[in-house]
Amino acid sequence: MILNKKYLFALSLAMLTLLSGCGDEKVKQVKKELPALKVKTITIETKKVPIWGTFTGKTRASSHQEIRARVSGILEKIYFQDGQNIKKGQKLFKIDQSEYIAALSATEAKKAEDQAALALAKADVRRYAPLVKEGLAPRATLEQYQAKLAALKAAILGDDAKIKEAQIKLDYTIIKAPISGKVSARYVDVGNLIGQGEATLLSTIVRSNPLYAYFSPSQSDALIMQRYKNKENLDTFIEYKGANEDIRLDGYVDFANNTVDPLTSTITMRAIIKNPEHKILPGTFVYVNVFISDKYKFKMIPPEVILDDQLGKYVYIIDNNSTVKRADITTGYGTKYYVSVQKGLKDGDKVIVSALMKLRPGVKVENIDVTKEEGIDAILKDNKLIPAKE
Repeated sequence: MILNKKYLFALSLAMLTLLSGCGDEKVKQVKKELPALKVKTITIETKKVPIWGTFTGKTRASSHQEIRARVSGILEKIYFQDGQNIKKGQKLFKIDQSEYIAALSATEAKKAEDQAALALAKADVRRYAPLVKEGLAPRATLEQYQAKLAALKAAILGDDAKIKEAQIKLDYTIIKAPISGKVSARYVDVGNLIGQGEATLLSTIVRSNPLYAYFSPSQSDALIMQRYKNKENLDTFIEYKGANEDIRLDGYVDFANNTVDPLTSTITMRAIIKNPEHKILPGTFVYVNVFISDKYKFKMIPPEVILDDQLGKYVYIIDNNSTVKRADITTGYGTKYYVSVQKGLKDGDKVIVSALMKLRPGVKVENIDVTKEEGIDAILKDNKLIPAKE
């Protein structure tokens, strides 16, 4: 009986060992049969690429006008709604005109009076001139009439000046928009006395089409633009990332300051931006993208495929055995769209652009080439970074 128990125990151990060995073998077989990881790649190529500089900037109105009262009086009427878009020459305010109409009438009356006296003086001169010539009247009397005639002509010139001045003041009682744009809220109400001793500020108008975008590249970036630019006024677009909409507006650089800011070593530049729908308002922080040149060749890769550790920057590529290989690289010029590679890659290398966190050197992968869909040319096209030819 004891022998039978010992026999059964030994038999059980043998079976467990056998089953365990079979399990390990099956695990090893499963591991060997794991499929290769599918990854996307782009093929490296040295070629001409449009180079853009990206800077932070702030928009400003292309014109900002203060609307002020130039004559005094009671504000009688307001012709606009706060925040309304208005046209150049459109009426905005009306000041009580009665005082200025009366002043204009008085100057016109004075001119009429002087014109009547002038007519009489001319008649006197015409009448006395032949009498003096024949010795029938004293020359002194004729000279008095001639002097009076000259004085009245001068007085009428003065009357014309006063009439013009009175008419200008009367015209100033109707305040019109000097530019087209968007008007602010009014700063005074109907019934207020304005312009008494000062040019009262009534409202402001800003023109945001075109829009100015000011930005400040470093001195070195400005020198690169100056050295390599394709044309005098560089193509530009601004970007605004909103909660509901991403906005892009095109334009060109029209101004660069003639001095370097000694505190920041930057140069102030300005772009004129088309803003027909007034999507971006003055005072908005934006990205300013400036086209520099497309005459030079680079090896470019998307910035998101570049990894970094204590040894430096690197990317993953696929070697001839379809396994992952680390390639240490040195980068050069770059933006949020692309980065140039100066060392570490050669034409024809396949850079992996997907599943980067799952990769390790030596891992077997299956290559899916997406150069046409996700390569640099596609990035340039999708982001409208290919300038139109002149």
